[in-house]
Amino acid sequence: MPVTGQRVVRRALGRRLTRLRTASGMSRRDVVEARLGISEPTLHRIETGKVPVTGANVRALCWLYGADQSITDALADLALGTSQQEWWDASPVIPDWFKLYVGLEASASRMFGYDGEVVPGELQTPEYARAVFGAEQPADSEIAERHIKLRMQRQKTLFARNPPVRLVTVLGEGTLTRMVGGEQVMKGQLEHLRRLSREDTVDIRVLPFSAGAHAAMAGAFRILEFDDPDDPDVVYLESHVGALYLEEQVEVDEYRRVFDLISKDSVPVGEFR
Repeated sequence: MPVTGQRVVRRALGRRLTRLRTASGMSRRDVVEARLGISEPTLHRIETGKVPVTGANVRALCWLYGADQSITDALADLALGTSQQEWWDASPVIPDWFKLYVGLEASASRMFGYDGEVVPGELQTPEYARAVFGAEQPADSEIAERHIKLRMQRQKTLFARNPPVRLVTVLGEGTLTRMVGGEQVMKGQLEHLRRLSREDTVDIRVLPFSAGAHAAMAGAFRILEFDDPDDPDVVYLESHVGALYLEEQVEVDEYRRVFDLISKDSVPVGEFR
Protein backbone atom coordinates (compact mmCIF):
# COMPACT_ATOMS: atom_id res chain seq x y z
CA MET A 1 0.00 0.00 0.00
CA PRO A 2 1.30 3.50 -0.76
CA VAL A 3 2.23 5.71 2.18
CA THR A 4 -0.59 8.08 3.04
CA GLY A 5 -0.55 11.38 4.88
CA GLN A 6 -3.16 12.58 7.33
CA ARG A 7 -4.66 15.04 4.84
CA VAL A 8 -5.25 12.29 2.31
CA VAL A 9 -6.87 10.05 4.94
CA ARG A 10 -9.06 12.94 6.09
CA ARG A 11 -10.27 13.52 2.54
CA ALA A 12 -11.06 9.85 2.01
CA LEU A 13 -12.90 9.53 5.34
CA GLY A 14 -14.81 12.76 4.73
CA ARG A 15 -16.07 11.52 1.38
CA ARG A 16 -17.19 8.20 2.83
CA LEU A 17 -19.07 9.90 5.65
CA THR A 18 -20.67 12.34 3.22
CA ARG A 19 -21.92 9.47 1.05
CA LEU A 20 -23.37 7.71 4.07
CA ARG A 21 -25.18 10.87 5.18
CA THR A 22 -26.52 11.52 1.68
CA ALA A 23 -27.69 7.91 1.32
CA SER A 24 -29.54 8.21 4.63
CA GLY A 25 -31.39 11.26 3.31
CA MET A 26 -30.08 13.50 6.08
CA SER A 27 -28.87 17.08 5.77
CA ARG A 28 -26.13 18.55 7.91
CA ARG A 29 -28.80 20.38 9.87
CA ASP A 30 -30.48 17.03 10.58
CA VAL A 31 -27.21 15.73 12.02
CA VAL A 32 -26.89 18.76 14.30
CA GLU A 33 -30.48 18.30 15.51
CA ALA A 34 -29.69 14.69 16.43
CA ARG A 35 -27.56 16.15 19.26
CA LEU A 36 -24.40 14.10 18.75
CA GLY A 37 -22.31 17.00 19.98
CA ILE A 38 -21.14 17.82 16.44
CA SER A 39 -21.86 21.34 15.19
CA GLU A 40 -22.66 22.10 11.56
CA PRO A 41 -19.31 23.89 10.95
CA THR A 42 -17.45 20.93 12.48
CA LEU A 43 -19.38 18.45 10.33
CA HIS A 44 -18.53 20.54 7.27
CA ARG A 45 -14.84 20.43 8.18
CA ILE A 46 -15.02 16.66 8.76
CA GLU A 47 -16.68 16.01 5.43
CA THR A 48 -14.24 18.22 3.54
CA GLY A 49 -11.20 16.63 5.19
CA LYS A 50 -10.08 19.76 7.02
CA VAL A 51 -9.74 18.34 10.55
CA PRO A 52 -8.75 15.16 12.40
CA VAL A 53 -11.69 12.96 13.42
CA THR A 54 -12.08 10.83 16.52
CA GLY A 55 -13.21 7.22 16.32
CA ALA A 56 -16.06 8.07 18.71
CA ASN A 57 -17.43 10.73 16.35
CA VAL A 58 -17.16 8.38 13.39
CA ARG A 59 -19.06 5.65 15.26
CA ALA A 60 -21.73 8.13 16.32
CA LEU A 61 -22.23 9.34 12.75
CA CYS A 62 -22.30 5.79 11.38
CA TRP A 63 -24.95 4.87 13.96
CA LEU A 64 -27.03 7.89 12.94
CA TYR A 65 -26.72 7.01 9.25
CA GLY A 66 -27.60 3.36 9.81
CA ALA A 67 -24.26 1.96 8.63
CA ASP A 68 -23.58 -1.70 9.38
CA GLN A 69 -20.91 -2.82 11.83
CA SER A 70 -18.25 -3.72 9.25
CA ILE A 71 -18.43 -0.25 7.66
CA THR A 72 -18.45 1.41 11.06
CA ASP A 73 -15.36 -0.49 12.21
CA ALA A 74 -13.50 0.23 8.96
CA LEU A 75 -14.21 3.97 9.12
CA ALA A 76 -13.34 4.14 12.83
CA ASP A 77 -9.99 2.53 12.02
CA LEU A 78 -9.49 5.02 9.20
CA ALA A 79 -10.08 7.85 11.65
CA LEU A 80 -6.85 6.92 13.45
CA GLY A 81 -4.89 8.08 10.40
CA THR A 82 -6.47 11.54 10.40
CA SER A 83 -4.22 12.70 13.23
CA GLN A 84 -1.04 10.82 12.34
CA GLN A 85 1.67 13.36 11.68
CA GLU A 86 4.02 12.97 8.72
CA TRP A 87 7.46 14.55 8.41
CA TRP A 88 6.19 17.48 6.35
CA ASP A 89 3.45 18.39 8.84
CA ALA A 90 5.97 19.36 11.51
CA SER A 91 7.97 21.66 9.24
CA PRO A 92 7.39 25.41 9.68
CA VAL A 93 9.21 25.99 6.39
CA ILE A 94 6.57 24.26 4.25
CA PRO A 95 3.43 26.41 3.78
CA ASP A 96 0.12 24.78 4.68
CA TRP A 97 -1.19 24.92 1.11
CA PHE A 98 1.81 22.88 -0.07
CA LYS A 99 1.56 20.37 2.79
CA LEU A 100 -1.68 19.18 1.23
CA TYR A 101 0.14 18.58 -2.05
CA VAL A 102 2.95 16.63 -0.36
CA GLY A 103 0.35 14.43 1.33
CA LEU A 104 -1.37 13.81 -1.99
CA GLU A 105 1.96 13.11 -3.70
CA ALA A 106 2.84 10.56 -1.02
CA SER A 107 -0.37 8.67 -1.77
CA ALA A 108 -0.70 9.04 -5.55
CA SER A 109 -0.25 5.94 -7.69
CA ARG A 110 0.55 7.90 -10.85
CA MET A 111 1.75 11.45 -11.46
CA PHE A 112 1.75 13.31 -14.77
CA GLY A 113 3.21 16.78 -15.05
CA TYR A 114 4.25 19.56 -17.40
CA ASP A 115 6.59 22.44 -16.69
CA GLY A 116 7.98 24.79 -19.30
CA GLU A 117 10.11 26.99 -17.04
CA VAL A 118 11.73 25.02 -14.21
CA VAL A 119 12.63 21.41 -13.45
CA PRO A 120 10.05 20.19 -10.88
CA GLY A 121 11.19 19.92 -7.28
CA GLU A 122 11.02 16.12 -7.19
CA LEU A 123 13.55 15.94 -10.03
CA GLN A 124 16.00 18.67 -8.99
CA THR A 125 19.59 18.19 -7.90
CA PRO A 126 20.65 20.03 -4.71
CA GLU A 127 22.77 22.43 -6.79
CA TYR A 128 19.90 23.24 -9.14
CA ALA A 129 17.51 23.71 -6.20
CA ARG A 130 20.00 26.06 -4.54
CA ALA A 131 20.17 28.17 -7.69
CA VAL A 132 16.36 28.30 -7.92
CA PHE A 133 15.95 29.42 -4.33
CA GLY A 134 18.84 31.87 -4.72
CA ALA A 135 17.07 33.56 -7.64
CA GLU A 136 14.20 34.41 -5.28
CA GLN A 137 16.71 36.39 -3.16
CA PRO A 138 15.53 35.08 0.22
CA ALA A 139 16.18 37.35 3.19
CA ASP A 140 17.41 34.39 5.24
CA SER A 141 19.90 32.04 3.54
CA GLU A 142 19.45 29.50 6.33
CA ILE A 143 15.77 29.13 5.49
CA ALA A 144 16.71 28.52 1.85
CA GLU A 145 19.04 25.70 2.91
CA ARG A 146 16.27 24.17 5.01
CA HIS A 147 14.00 24.29 1.96
CA ILE A 148 16.63 22.44 -0.05
CA LYS A 149 17.06 19.75 2.62
CA LEU A 150 13.30 19.27 2.80
CA ARG A 151 13.12 19.01 -0.98
CA MET A 152 15.75 16.28 -0.95
CA GLN A 153 13.86 14.49 1.82
CA ARG A 154 10.69 14.69 -0.23
CA GLN A 155 12.51 13.14 -3.20
CA LYS A 156 13.86 10.33 -1.04
CA THR A 157 10.38 9.59 0.30
CA LEU A 158 8.83 9.65 -3.18
CA PHE A 159 11.34 7.40 -4.92
CA ALA A 160 11.67 4.95 -2.02
CA ARG A 161 7.99 4.03 -2.14
CA ASN A 162 6.93 0.43 -2.54
CA PRO A 163 5.14 -0.10 -4.81
CA PRO A 164 6.80 2.75 -6.70
CA VAL A 165 4.86 5.69 -8.05
CA ARG A 166 4.50 5.93 -11.83
CA LEU A 167 5.97 9.31 -12.78
CA VAL A 168 5.65 10.86 -16.24
CA THR A 169 6.97 14.40 -16.73
CA VAL A 170 7.12 16.57 -19.83
CA LEU A 171 9.60 19.45 -19.65
CA GLY A 172 9.64 22.36 -22.05
CA GLU A 173 13.00 22.70 -23.80
CA GLY A 174 13.48 26.01 -22.00
CA THR A 175 13.85 24.20 -18.66
CA LEU A 176 17.02 22.53 -19.94
CA THR A 177 18.52 25.37 -21.95
CA ARG A 178 18.18 28.13 -19.34
CA MET A 179 21.49 28.28 -17.43
CA VAL A 180 20.12 27.91 -13.90
CA GLY A 181 23.19 27.97 -11.67
CA GLY A 182 25.57 27.89 -14.62
CA GLU A 183 26.78 25.35 -17.15
CA GLN A 184 28.10 22.78 -14.66
CA VAL A 185 24.91 22.82 -12.60
CA MET A 186 22.81 22.29 -15.72
CA LYS A 187 25.09 19.51 -16.92
CA GLY A 188 24.63 17.74 -13.59
CA GLN A 189 20.88 18.33 -13.67
CA LEU A 190 20.53 16.87 -17.17
CA GLU A 191 22.59 13.82 -16.20
CA HIS A 192 20.37 13.38 -13.15
CA LEU A 193 17.22 13.47 -15.30
CA ARG A 194 18.65 10.92 -17.71
CA ARG A 195 19.63 8.66 -14.84
CA LEU A 196 16.17 8.84 -13.30
CA SER A 197 14.50 8.16 -16.64
CA ARG A 198 16.21 4.77 -16.82
CA GLU A 199 13.98 3.59 -13.99
CA ASP A 200 11.06 1.46 -15.20
CA THR A 201 8.48 3.66 -13.47
CA VAL A 202 9.91 7.05 -14.49
CA ASP A 203 9.44 8.66 -17.90
CA ILE A 204 10.96 12.12 -18.41
CA ARG A 205 10.37 13.77 -21.76
CA VAL A 206 11.23 17.06 -23.44
CA LEU A 207 8.91 19.20 -25.56
CA PRO A 208 11.25 20.86 -28.09
CA PHE A 209 10.96 24.44 -29.28
CA SER A 210 10.52 23.02 -32.78
CA ALA A 211 7.07 21.76 -31.73
CA GLY A 212 5.90 25.37 -31.96
CA ALA A 213 2.62 26.33 -30.31
CA HIS A 214 1.34 23.60 -28.01
CA ALA A 215 -1.66 22.79 -25.82
CA ALA A 216 0.05 23.49 -22.47
CA MET A 217 1.15 27.07 -23.11
CA ALA A 218 -1.18 28.28 -20.33
CA GLY A 219 1.33 27.01 -17.78
CA ALA A 220 2.60 24.21 -15.55
CA PHE A 221 0.31 21.60 -14.03
CA ARG A 222 0.34 18.19 -12.41
CA ILE A 223 -2.19 15.40 -12.46
CA LEU A 224 -2.23 13.02 -9.51
CA GLU A 225 -4.09 9.73 -9.89
CA PHE A 226 -5.12 7.39 -7.09
CA ASP A 227 -6.11 3.73 -7.06
CA ASP A 228 -8.48 4.27 -4.16
CA PRO A 229 -11.89 5.21 -5.63
CA ASP A 230 -12.60 7.26 -2.51
CA ASP A 231 -9.73 9.60 -3.32
CA PRO A 232 -10.48 11.15 -6.72
CA ASP A 233 -7.79 12.26 -9.13
CA VAL A 234 -6.55 15.84 -8.71
CA VAL A 235 -5.03 18.53 -10.90
CA TYR A 236 -2.55 20.72 -9.02
CA LEU A 237 -1.81 24.30 -10.13
CA GLU A 238 0.76 26.30 -8.16
CA SER A 239 1.47 30.02 -7.79
CA HIS A 240 3.93 31.99 -5.65
CA VAL A 241 1.45 32.39 -2.81
CA GLY A 242 -0.81 29.36 -2.99
CA ALA A 243 -2.22 26.55 -5.05
CA LEU A 244 -5.41 25.43 -6.74
CA TYR A 245 -6.66 21.85 -6.52
CA LEU A 246 -9.11 20.77 -9.22
CA GLU A 247 -11.16 17.61 -8.65
CA GLU A 248 -14.15 17.88 -10.97
CA GLN A 249 -14.03 15.07 -13.52
CA VAL A 250 -14.46 17.43 -16.47
CA GLU A 251 -11.50 19.50 -15.27
CA VAL A 252 -9.22 16.52 -14.73
CA ASP A 253 -10.19 15.07 -18.10
CA GLU A 254 -9.32 18.34 -19.84
CA TYR A 255 -5.84 18.36 -18.34
CA ARG A 256 -5.40 14.72 -19.32
CA ARG A 257 -6.31 15.68 -22.88
CA VAL A 258 -3.73 18.49 -22.83
CA PHE A 259 -1.08 16.19 -21.40
CA ASP A 260 -1.73 13.58 -24.10
CA LEU A 261 -1.30 16.24 -26.79
CA ILE A 262 2.05 17.52 -25.55
CA SER A 263 3.29 13.99 -24.89
CA LYS A 264 2.88 13.14 -28.57
CA ASP A 265 5.18 16.04 -29.54
CA SER A 266 7.81 15.32 -26.87
CA VAL A 267 10.92 13.14 -26.96
CA PRO A 268 12.61 11.06 -24.22
CA VAL A 269 15.13 13.11 -22.24
CA GLY A 270 17.79 10.56 -23.18
CA GLU A 271 17.40 11.62 -26.81
CA PHE A 272 17.48 15.36 -26.11
CA ARG A 273 20.62 17.14 -27.28
